[in-house]
Amino acid sequence: MEKIYGVIGDPIAHSMSPDMHNDLFQFYNLHARYHAFHVKQEHLRDAIKGFKAIGLSGFNVTIPHKVAILEMLDEVEEVAANIGAVNTVVNENGKLVGYNTDGQGYITSLMTKIKKELKECQVLIIGAGGAARGIYISLAAAGVKTIDIVNRTAENADKIIASCRYKTSSSYYEISGNEYDLTKYDIIINTTSIGMHPNIDQTPIPIEQDLSGTVVSDIIYNPLETSFLKDAQRNGAIIDNGIGMFVYQGALAFEKWTGIFPDPARMERVVRTRLGGTT
Repeated sequence: MEKIYGVIGDPIAHSMSPDMHNDLFQFYNLHARYHAFHVKQEHLRDAIKGFKAIGLSGFNVTIPHKVAILEMLDEVEEVAANIGAVNTVVNENGKLVGYNTDGQGYITSLMTKIKKELKECQVLIIGAGGAARGIYISLAAAGVKTIDIVNRTAENADKIIASCRYKTSSSYYEISGNEYDLTKYDIIINTTSIGMHPNIDQTPIPIEQDLSGTVVSDIIYNPLETSFLKDAQRNGAIIDNGIGMFVYQGALAFEKWTGIFPDPARMERVVRTRLGGTT
């Protein structure tokens, strides 16, 4: 019997996950199929009940359901519970277990770029939304000792810092201020949507210092190189776009469903093809 997997969201037609996962199922000769399910917020609980009733083997969760779904699952792993969001669900013999592979996927991608042990790195996160929270808590869970946040206001940054269950040292800086020194960080991460298509000339913060050896990362992948990354590269940084996070979160989800950790390079080729190669 063919196993059924999928992704739920609203909207969902833009999702590249079906392309990525169906290619993997075919490549690994697995009798399975991955579908995109358009689920509106008011129908989420009914959808989850339906998935459980028909024995859906697993599914991904995207905007706007990552938080609301927590209370509808039978179990949520520790890091996902601390983040307060789930993006991957596994059906374990009728029990729906929630995970967050976004943060860990980001870290797995990041480790292909950094030159030193992750635990030894000093990290600056730009933004304090849901993506920032997931990355912050995942980095803290991985043992990173210094994670600072720069944001327009302190409220959301303070909430992330205060709610983290893992030991780390953090400071908040106002995005318009000049108290933070970019050169002291090993990793700088933009988690905001500033610079995303069509506003491709915008940057979250100016980069004018020499950042030789620093990894500067942007979770945006449309465009593949934001103005923020271009500025960083001109100043000597090693740059990393958002494709890696998307690919590795998908790879970790695929592994949880099948026991196979897939080829990330193959997955990236699928994504780049879908994006048109140069988007």
